[in-house]
Amino acid sequence: MTDLPDWLTAKLPPAARHPGLAIAQLGDARTLARGGFAITSPAFDAGEELDPCFTAKEEDAVAPPLEWSAPPPGAQELVLIVEDASTDGDKPQCHWLVWGLAGQRGKLLEGEVPPRAGKNAAGNSEWLLPDPPVGEKREYVFQLFATDLPLTLMPGASREDLIASIKGSITACAILTAPFTGVDADDGMAWDEE
Repeated sequence: MTDLPDWLTAKLPPAARHPGLAIAQLGDARTLARGGFAITSPAFDAGEELDPCFTAKEEDAVAPPLEWSAPPPGAQELVLIVEDASTDGDKPQCHWLVWGLAGQRGKLLEGEVPPRAGKNAAGNSEWLLPDPPVGEKREYVFQLFATDLPLTLMPGASREDLIASIKGSITACAILTAPFTGVDADDGMAWDEE
């Protein structure tokens, strides 16, 4: 899968180069990391494996913490889309759709419920826990977009609705990648104690 524009190909590891990523549709060379706009996580560095505590391999798993720098002036709202770039087919599997984030420097704490969330690939509005088969490595792409208009979408909107509502209003975007290799789940002993 190499149908990505050059400006994006250079920023993604080979396994994360899915042509259907939201950023391929919404971003461009001018908006990527514009003004130093960046997304990071205190829980992992770019390209570093996700901890199982953010995946389906642990019982009390939650969404990872995320932080971002200030977007360029004029940003009204920030939108987060997390996708599994290892997915086959035209569209990557959507793990999280978040909007309603203030257009300024900020963060989401570990497990924090975002202001507004849309439907993930499982049809709910939560962080879809990564759950690759044991031994299979998958690439997760965290994509953050600054928009020059506030969104009027209702919670529970689809990925397609979200992308359509912000297309043409992106002032900056940023990406963070994290792989996860499927491991055996906890043996369940701790679960049985409850």
